[in-house]
This record gives sequence, structure tokens and C-alpha cells, in this order.
Amino acid sequence: MDKLALSDDILMKIEKPARYIGHEVNAVVKDKSKVGIRFAMCFPDVYEIGMSHLGIQILYDMFNSMEDVWCERVYSPWLDLDAIMRKERIPLFALESQDPIKDFDFLGITIQYEMCYTNILQVLDLAQIPLLAQERGEEYPIVIGGGPCVYNPEPLADFFDLFYIGEGETSYEPLLRLYRECRAAGVGRVEFLRRAARIPGIYAPRFYRVTYHEDGTIASFAPTEEGIPPRILKEIVMDLSHTYYPMKPVVPYIKVTQDRVVLEIQRGCIRGCRFCQAGQIYRPVRERDVETMKRYAMEMLRNTGHEEISLSSLSSSDYRMLPELIDYLIGECDKRHINISLPSLRIDAFSLDVMSKVQDVRKSSLTFAPEAGSQRLRDVINKGLTEEMILKGAAMAFHGGWTRVKLYFMLGLPTETEEDIRGIAELSNRIAATFFEEIPKEERKNGRVQIVTSTAFFVPKPFTPLQWARQCTKEEFLQKAYDTKRAISEQLNQKSIKYNWHEADASVMEGVLARGDRRLGQVILNVYRKGCIYDAWGEYYKNEVWLEALAECGLTVDFYTRERDLDEIFPWDFIDCGVTREFLKREWLKALDGTTSPNCRQQCQGCGARRFGGGICFA
Repeated sequence: MDKLALSDDILMKIEKPARYIGHEVNAVVKDKSKVGIRFAMCFPDVYEIGMSHLGIQILYDMFNSMEDVWCERVYSPWLDLDAIMRKERIPLFALESQDPIKDFDFLGITIQYEMCYTNILQVLDLAQIPLLAQERGEEYPIVIGGGPCVYNPEPLADFFDLFYIGEGETSYEPLLRLYRECRAAGVGRVEFLRRAARIPGIYAPRFYRVTYHEDGTIASFAPTEEGIPPRILKEIVMDLSHTYYPMKPVVPYIKVTQDRVVLEIQRGCIRGCRFCQAGQIYRPVRERDVETMKRYAMEMLRNTGHEEISLSSLSSSDYRMLPELIDYLIGECDKRHINISLPSLRIDAFSLDVMSKVQDVRKSSLTFAPEAGSQRLRDVINKGLTEEMILKGAAMAFHGGWTRVKLYFMLGLPTETEEDIRGIAELSNRIAATFFEEIPKEERKNGRVQIVTSTAFFVPKPFTPLQWARQCTKEEFLQKAYDTKRAISEQLNQKSIKYNWHEADASVMEGVLARGDRRLGQVILNVYRKGCIYDAWGEYYKNEVWLEALAECGLTVDFYTRERDLDEIFPWDFIDCGVTREFLKREWLKALDGTTSPNCRQQCQGCGARRFGGGICFA
């Protein structure tokens, strides 16, 4: 690197200049004269959040293992630098080379949550790349999106050349090979995209047309050319133990959200919670070999100098080799004074025993996610957790020395009643009461227990059984939060319970974008042009601007948050995530009936994921 893209004068003016200078430990720098393809990998949020994303670390390692490819990183500039770059016309740059993103071959953007959509436009705008894919000529990078939000890419279809549907380890090599061939043959941008659309897992929006009924629902969605697939099957890695994994993850100079080694032990989840998108789109469950995990853990710790290691999984307790892996890590990490973080554990005797060994109980809290206040509603969402399990786990935790418990619930779930809402307060109270019943007065640290009860507002997501559900209005959500707060204030142990709730208006807009169609592209563009970025950050979200932009496009919140007809065509129906619509429909009807389904280890429910030929379906 010859020089930084930002002058010393600018770096002295902005918050956390280390976000923009690169040179971190394990960052990959190549001789750009010796690489054929340059790929900029973007997380459209601030550096500290983007640097904590395991998916980017995996793809960064994978791309840079290819001799002919150099992958670099770019994140959304914070507001202070954003203003300077616009004023001085400084093009957005990659961290490793400090070269402008517009000079790269590809810009890959991982799309993790709906409220970052305006930040995607910020990145394109600052990079001096036309926002609309149709306006990009031969000189601009191919803009490709991936991540969980591309399971409904339609609200963003106008801005992307391609979307990668599924897990990134499989189809990028053929895509890059095609790019080399097209460039060598002098084939232009549009023809490259046309050929790319035939690669498994690749969606090129420009070759599909959508029509609408008079009521705004979709009438048809189909390719515009012969040879373009009408349906796209997600890409999936079935052998996780022998695929790419970053042995030398990049180590930031400043503190980031996940400042630790991350060990992904499995993908997918057996539980089948009906509100959870990740639990459906990452099916089937695939475990990594425990010996491989032991080797990865030690090598990554050596290569980073991190002082903490975290196990990554949707449900770590369901990893069958967890006891063996934990015993190994405790033994090795204790010698090295390394902390172990264990998220996504069920609160049972084994988990509490493990946590007592790896956590300082005086400083830590335990987390339960009942999701609903009553057993009836937990059955509706197929949570698989009873009040008896929760209270038993709490009692064991209190005897183990924990005095702080976090509880997570959702408000606005389908079929929810006032009794269900009151159940949140009553369950919180019963957990507090359990502490006073189980722990003698002389053994109570600080005299009391602290219960932190938090509620998020339910957002229906594509490829879940609840994708047909109506979403509440902002006013309904706020009333439910008020009712919860009032019910808590009426409990005997109210002084031991602290209550928090989420932003209601942003949750509603998240729901609009999650189940939205292509027409929302103009809304997102208008909102961005009115100055909105960092919508995921509560203090910067401007609900009135979003409502104004919807109205300008002749669209309404109510249309997107309504309950959907069983046979309605969804914007995402052209994607095959492995789980069939018939299965999701069965689960939706069971939800309305309050009937539960066994988890994948207890009994196969015929979701469709068996077609991938491995994982838990054949265990």
C-alpha cells in the first residue's frame, strides 16, 4: 500500500479512524499486478459490526485462497466520514489496498437485516457506482448480494446485478471462472449476467418479470428469456468439516462487537420454531467433526491472540459432541487463561454445570427465551419449552450462584390474547419467586434477584410457517407493551423485574421490507434520497420519511402487513430453500390450531430438506 485514501487531516477529524486504515493482523495483501479478479466484500454497517460477522471472514478466507483472486473488505462509513466523503468527492475505498471500490471487478454485499437497505445505497453512492443496476456500464463492478435477506431479494432487485442464494462456499468458483472466460472473449456485462443466471444458486433480477393483480398481489413471476431457470434452489454445503474456514481471521485494532475467536460447530436447527427464519432456511442440521473443531480452536487462538473463544450455532445444546468439545476446551483454555463463551444453550443441568466452570457467576447473567407468556402460545409457535422446564432451569441457576436472569419474549404473535400478554408478567414474577423460595436469606447475594424482561415485536418472515400471518400496527404493538408493563407493575415481585421493549415503528417497517415486492425498490430509493441511512440504529430511524415515501409510490403499510391468503403468490416463491411450501402451510395450520410438532431428532416432519442427501435427515 503506497498511501491511505484519507489524509491525516481527515483522520484527525473523525471518530475511530482505525475503522478506515486497514493493516490489521491477518489482513491479506496481494500484489495487484498478479491477480486477475478483485473482489470487494462489504458489510453495509459500521466497521465494528461488520468485523464481527463470521460469514464475511469465511468468504474472505475462501476468495484469498484462490491464487488469481484478491478479496478486500469495505464497510459503511460512519456519519462523520460520510459527510466528508460527499463534500470532497472521495470515492469509497477498500481497506487493504485503499483503492476505490469502483475499480474492482465485483462488489459483494452481505445483507443480514432489512433495516440496512438504505446503507446498501450509501455504499453504492459513496463508491460512485450508479444505484440502479440498469444504469451500470461495462466500467462498473458486478454488484452481487448474499446473506439471509436474499431469501426475499425483491425489494432490492433494482440495485443488484446478481444475488447468490444460499451458502457461499459452493458456486463462487464457477461464477469467477465464467467471469474470466467472458472477459477473455470480450463478452459484455449483460451477456455475462445472462450466462451467470444459469449457474446454480445465482439469481439475475433483470431477466425476470413480475405482473400484479389490481389489488396489488402478484399475478405472475417468470423469466423473460428461454434458458433462464424459473426456480432457483439454494446452495448448501453438506460436508462442513472439509470446507473453507478462516484459520487466520482478521484481528481489528479497535474493540468490535464480537472480539473473540468464533467456532461454528454446526449449521441449522432441529427445533422447528415457527417464527424463526434461520431454523428453516439453514435446514438440514449439519454438524462439524469434533476433532476438526478442536484443531480449529487451537490454531485460531494461536493466529489471533484473542483471549476468548465462542461457539457459534443456532442451538449449541443440540450439537451431539458438545460435552467432549467443552471438556477439551475447558482443559486447554484454562491453561492459556482463555475465556469460553457459550451462547444458544438450553438451561439444563449440563449447561449450568458447564457455565459454572467457564463463567464468573458474579458478573454474568443467564438468558431464557420463552418467547411467549403462556404455554398455549408457546405451543402455537412450537417453542418446545414448558413453564416447568423454565422454572426448573431457573432454580438450578439460582442454586449455582446466578442472581440475574434475562427473559426474551415476543409481542404480537398470531392468536395472542390479553391472557398471553399477562402471562409474560406472571412468568417473570414466578421466576423471581423461585429465587426467594429456593435460596435461603443468608445465602442471597445482594439480597435480591434481578429479572430483566425484554419484548420484541413479532415480524413475519419469508420461509417460515408464520409467513402468512398478519403483523400488528405500531399502535397495537405499543398498547401491548403498555399492557405488559402494567401487568408487571401489579406483580408481587415487581421490584425485582426490569422491563424493556423494542422500537415499534421500525419493527413494522422491517415487516414491510421482509415480505415486500419489487415495487418497494422505489420506496427505498426515495427514502435514501431524503437522507436516511443507518435505519437499524434507533436514533437515526425516521419513520415519517418511510411513510411519506410509501405514499409517494402509492403503497401502504397495511398492504404488506396484512394476513396473506393461503394460495397467494409470494415475491419469494421462485426461490427453493429446501423446505417446501406444503410443509410450511401444514405448520401454519397447526399453529392456528395450537398443535405442536416434534423436533427433527424425535420424528421427521417431511419438510423437504431430505433431498440434500445428508445431515440430520440421515443421522
